This record gives sequence, structure tokens and C-alpha cells, in this order.
Amino acid sequence: MLSLPTRSEALAGRDTPMPVPKHHFVNGAPLRGPFADHLQQAVFALGCFWGAERCFWQIDGVYSTSVGYSGGITPNPNYQEVCSGDTGHTEVVQVIFDPAKVSYKQLLKVFWEGHDPTQGMRQGNDIGTQYRSAIYTINDAQQAEARTSLAAYQGELNKANLGTITTEILPLDTFFFAEDYHQQYLAKNPGGYCGLGGTGVTCPIGLDLDKKSA
Repeated sequence: MLSLPTRSEALAGRDTPMPVPKHHFVNGAPLRGPFADHLQQAVFALGCFWGAERCFWQIDGVYSTSVGYSGGITPNPNYQEVCSGDTGHTEVVQVIFDPAKVSYKQLLKVFWEGHDPTQGMRQGNDIGTQYRSAIYTINDAQQAEARTSLAAYQGELNKANLGTITTEILPLDTFFFAEDYHQQYLAKNPGGYCGLGGTGVTCPIGLDLDKKSA
């Protein structure tokens, strides 16, 4: 499926939220909030969420990460439904971070450099609406920073004679958790599949990050 469904075409879904573990498999932090007031939320889609989540849990200042589905219509979808293309969702990573230790701008840098944002409804060999690139913002400040970063990165891609960014930047509607087995998948399965690959072009925002070992 390479086009998004209309509301009348989307699957009905369900009212029951997806059950997930209480704690992060890597660092023991809670997966569900409420979180402390000093922590902030960011939501990114950059292809298969297994590798995408690992990109962020390694960053100093990231308190918790989880994978799920956003940007669609169907409430509380499951993985099979999302992969059908009939929910409108893309695979996302929810990042809970301490802005005193890592800025949203720095997370955007990891996002842009961690994948190829010019590929539309795909990421590498992974093809479908669930693999589209997206930034779902929590407030006006994130929306402005995301759009500024897109323009900056597009300028660098232009210099490298690469394509036009297809990333959608929209206010977050709802983050729906994915199934238990998807959470921190590459920590549970170190040899598991990761299809992420960047453009090799540096995004000219943020600062270099010190990363914890996975």
C-alpha cells in the first residue's frame, strides 16, 4: 500500500490500548507516563522502528523510548493492521528526554542523519506507508524547530545533489504503543534486522552527542 486511506476506508480499530511492559528493557525506565514535569516528549518516524528506537535510547539525556504508531486514523491498531496500509499510521519512536541534557534540536539532528528522508513511502528495502518519514510535534516550539531543521538539511542535500525531503511534519494526534515484542527489539534480539541507512550528509544543527553503549 503506497497511498493513505481515507477515514471511510480505514480499519475500525478498537478501544482497548495495547498492553506493554512497565519498564524499558535497556535502562529500566517506565514506558508509560505520567513522567516527571522536567521531561519532554518527541515523536519521530524514520523507517522500521526497531533500529530507529536504538538510535535514540543510546543518547545521553534520553530517559525512555518506546515504539508505536502515529499519524493515522485507526485507534489502537496492531502491527498486522498497520502493515496492511489500512490504518494510515507510520511506525514511530516516542522519545522522553531531559532538555537540560539533550536538546530537541540535537534529537532532530539524529533523526535527519539516521535515515534517508527523501524516499516517500519507503525506507531502503522497506516499502509501505508505515515506513514514511515523519516528525510529530508536541507544541509550536517543536513545530518551528522541526521546520527550520528541514530547511537546513534540504540545503545540504541540495549541495550533494540528492532528492527532496518528503518528511511530514504535523502536530501529534495520538501515540499508540506497539506490541510488547517490538519494544527495544534490537536489545532483546542483538542480531535482529535493522534496515536504517542515512544519506551520509551531515545535518548542520545541534551538537555532537556522547552516546551510551546499547
